[in-house]
Amino acid sequence: MAYERQLQIAMERLDQSLATLRNLVKRGQTADAIQYMEQGELKERYEELQNIITISSTGTLGARGTSTTRAL
Repeated sequence: MAYERQLQIAMERLDQSLATLRNLVKRGQTADAIQYMEQGELKERYEELQNIITISSTGTLGARGTSTTRAL
């Protein structure tokens, strides 16, 4: 459950950053848009999401963010 919530928050933040990028491009602020993608918030949001996915796939967590092994 925590993994799903964390992933959802990261996706929403990435979506907001993409909207900001769209607005920069729409206003013709190409240089600002490039900086925003390469060094700014959009890059940070993408890396945040990528880290969440990488951690979940390298750990012992299943797709739902719960342990795949159970001790009986």
